[in-house]
Amino acid sequence: MNKVSSSPLISVKNLCISFIKKNDIVKVVNNISFDLLKNEVLGIVGESGSGKSVTALSILKLLPKEKTISKGEVIYNNTNLLELNETRIRQVRKKDISIIFQEPMSALNPTMKCVDQLRECFEIENIEEKEIENEISLLIKKVKLDKVDNFNSKYPHQLSGGQKQRLMIAMAIACKPKLLIADEPTTALDVTVQKEIIELLLKIRSSEGLSIIFISHDLALVSEVADRLIVMYKGKIIEKGIASN
Repeated sequence: MNKVSSSPLISVKNLCISFIKKNDIVKVVNNISFDLLKNEVLGIVGESGSGKSVTALSILKLLPKEKTISKGEVIYNNTNLLELNETRIRQVRKKDISIIFQEPMSALNPTMKCVDQLRECFEIENIEEKEIENEISLLIKKVKLDKVDNFNSKYPHQLSGGQKQRLMIAMAIACKPKLLIADEPTTALDVTVQKEIIELLLKIRSSEGLSIIFISHDLALVSEVADRLIVMYKGKIIEKGIASN
């Protein structure tokens, strides 16, 4: 495993999240705290409804704000992300913390070519077109999409599930974030492709110096990839420890 720093990249402190449902308030995350260290893979595991994905989405303020009550702190760069306005949290999403989801088609635009969606990742960057094209070529090779015939002409529906997830990983690391949140990234894939995606994530972790929060319901899978584990149940952390990989 890579050498993990002893200093936190991000600290979650006393996080509570509740959803507003009609006239009721339902608590889904109940006063949890944890640190993610620099260059660490932190696994968060739990059954459906345990609050693990809600926790991940809350870090980037991706929960519907009109239906969500969030309390506590998510400290990154001495800033509580929960207090940032939409403009500033969008900058964090763009440059510092990226996320990939279980179902990439929910995040990809079906009407745009895949390469154009990669190009969009650089649209606010102050770099020349030629450099953007070079960066795109490097990304395509890094996630091994260069082996896809005529990739530059492909739309998302023309890629396999594993290829779509590779595209999402390429988009997520395009602007060299410090943290990648992987929310059930392999659940919809078969075992062989699942292994390939895991190997790709770990390789990118090494080459890019990334920290990763890896979320899954599969304890055995998370144990293979994580340095440390957090087990959640009914909105609470019930166990923490070193992964036995």
